[in-house]
Amino acid sequence: MVGVEQDAYTKALRRMGEDLPLPRAIVVVSAHWESPAPIRVTGSERPKLVYDFSGFPEELYQLRYPSPGNPDLGREIVDRVSQAGFEAKLDPNRGLDHGAWVPMIHAYPDAKVPLLEMTLPVPRSAPELLKLGQALAPLRRRGVLLVGSGGVVHNLGRLHWDDKDAPVDPWARRFDDWIRTRLEKKEVEQIRDYAAAAPESKLAVPTSEHFDPLFFILGASSGADRVVDVYEGFHYGNLSMRTFILR
Repeated sequence: MVGVEQDAYTKALRRMGEDLPLPRAIVVVSAHWESPAPIRVTGSERPKLVYDFSGFPEELYQLRYPSPGNPDLGREIVDRVSQAGFEAKLDPNRGLDHGAWVPMIHAYPDAKVPLLEMTLPVPRSAPELLKLGQALAPLRRRGVLLVGSGGVVHNLGRLHWDDKDAPVDPWARRFDDWIRTRLEKKEVEQIRDYAAAAPESKLAVPTSEHFDPLFFILGASSGADRVVDVYEGFHYGNLSMRTFILR
């Protein structure tokens, strides 16, 4: 529903897009595109949208985000990922799922920046995702924005679906705060071991696909990066909408 909502979160995304230098391209690793090897990278000139959800209002299915692709950059990503030891290929047919296009509707509403997406590999581990981010880190120096799209706390079975502004569940806040503190201190190894080290990890991360894009971003970060908070807060009682930049 973020695609059609206007609230403090979507306004924060809009400010983020206005405040950052306009990127030359955007590469997203989303919780909603997992695949076994090879790692796939979108490769069309004009990627279609994937409406990978059902049972929502019709207005969501009418949304459009006609961003261009960039096959040349896609091929470079494939080369970099391959050189890092992963099997990879360009996928000219796959479109952009809502983990990619929904936040961009607010951050870059004119849809002029090339937008590409890369899969979360299956199976995967935190060290592998960190390595994947490291492989693409040089693109940052050329103005490419690397995005991890997921959620720090994402447990659909625990949401208070009838109240978007429900009071925050203490367990969700504890885990979310723990991650934010580790990010500030650049304690990547502790974040890597969150399942054992963090409070309420089993409730906050019942399955890892929404959390794992964080490791891709941490891998692409540099020692000089600091955490810049874009938004801190929750929807439906425990769905963390935490958004931040490493710059």
